[in-house]
Amino acid sequence: MELLKQPPTMKLPADWFTGDAWADVICRGEDPSRIRANIVRFAPGARTAWHSHGLGQILYIVEGIALIQSRGGEVLEAQPGDVVHTPPGEEHWHGAGPDRFMVHLALWETDDVSWLEHVTDAEYNGPRVSSRTQL
Repeated sequence: MELLKQPPTMKLPADWFTGDAWADVICRGEDPSRIRANIVRFAPGARTAWHSHGLGQILYIVEGIALIQSRGGEVLEAQPGDVVHTPPGEEHWHGAGPDRFMVHLALWETDDVSWLEHVTDAEYNGPRVSSRTQL
């Protein structure tokens, strides 16, 4: 067993995020492991740019309301306790609603994230569906 030293909280870059977001690395797997796990905190209105993960991504919503959208789809309002999977290569974004902080645990494998353009205000404010109506 090994107690892992955790790096300091990092502010996430404006190239990949609109608004303020911070991450704490929970796990950055060492070869042969490919797992990555971060706790990410989004200020109200903050969100990722469009991006995709070569092996997919899992988001576990911890606090607040998460807004998540796959390219061409509606914006999903996910609640604490919800688990959202984006499959390999699917372009998507995620972030906080306009009036509350949001925290999620992000899980993915390897560093093969493809970062794309920023999410527009029109996309962010697009039609929404609640995860509670999806159950």
